[in-house]
Amino acid sequence: MSPDADRKPTNEGVSDATAGIMAVVVGPSGAGKDTLMNLAARYFAGRPDVHFVRRVITRDGDAGNEDHRSVSEADFEAMKKAGSFAVSWEAHGLKYGIPADAADELARGNLVIANGSRSALHHFQTAFPRLKVINITARREVLAERLMARGRESREDVLKRLDRSALTVQGSYDVTDIDNSGTLEKAEQAIISALETLIGK
Repeated sequence: MSPDADRKPTNEGVSDATAGIMAVVVGPSGAGKDTLMNLAARYFAGRPDVHFVRRVITRDGDAGNEDHRSVSEADFEAMKKAGSFAVSWEAHGLKYGIPADAADELARGNLVIANGSRSALHHFQTAFPRLKVINITARREVLAERLMARGRESREDVLKRLDRSALTVQGSYDVTDIDNSGTLEKAEQAIISALETLIGK
């Protein structure tokens, strides 16, 4: 299935914090989005004007390659009802939330970076009018090789998934595409450069 299939995003409310910029990083499975975000977070560590969002997810804390807050479905729904999320969505049996306090960082004029979903971008744009999209991608043959290396799907299933998945962002967004088909170092420099251009804007 497409990494964005079955996603059911919901917008929790509009932020009036327009001093800073929300950068949402998206991309298909196998593109290396989480790895690049982790490298960027390490590079900007200690910068008071750069804030990486710690998502709330209904999965084990040790699962995946992302530092996140793990909660039960019941706790997630309680947080959602309490207005704790700026944006939330569902994907493949999991629920994801962007904490509402991201607006506090934006109000201070900071750059806020979140791990997002292409299908939820219109909800991000409503919640955060000053939105920048960073789309991490790679050539189809590279994505196929990486996905097959995980050993979770057959080659046929991987190719079918890629055939159904668009590698570009659809819609009228301010998008920077980063091709992670080559060396990790080159893609790391690209995402760091893209984020640095947003600081203080």
